[in-house]
Amino acid sequence: MKIGDKIPEVLGVDQEGREHRASDYAGKKLIIYFYPKDNTSGCTAEACSLRDGYSDLRRAGYALLGVSKDSAASHTKFAEKHSLPFPLIADTDTSLQQAFGVWREKKMAGRTYMGTVRTTFVADEQGIVTHIIDKVNNKDAANQLLTLIAQ
Repeated sequence: MKIGDKIPEVLGVDQEGREHRASDYAGKKLIIYFYPKDNTSGCTAEACSLRDGYSDLRRAGYALLGVSKDSAASHTKFAEKHSLPFPLIADTDTSLQQAFGVWREKKMAGRTYMGTVRTTFVADEQGIVTHIIDKVNNKDAANQLLTLIAQ
């Protein structure tokens, strides 16, 4: 997925069993952030930053979706533990991550494996990608987004 591409129609099912589609957000701006794993330090910092900045993002006219490979049950616990006010998509088969190009080969400690590359996408009212953040500042993700969309 690159700037100018249209996001896929089917976005997935959240922790409450609700299906999300791009058409649900027609006429609205949408932020979709992909993160590797619930309850890890970096992902928790990012989610909490977005939680803290959620009202500012909403005031700026944006809806927000989080996406990881974790199950709906894991997302429910994560959202409850950290009072997350936005849906988390359970992309257990990585189909959405593959569509966005964030499910990629990674290397850590000499080991190669497939995983989620932390990335945030911003789409306009027509579902067209307008911004991509591939160097996410976990602890200040909301301000990073607010600064970007204010430009």
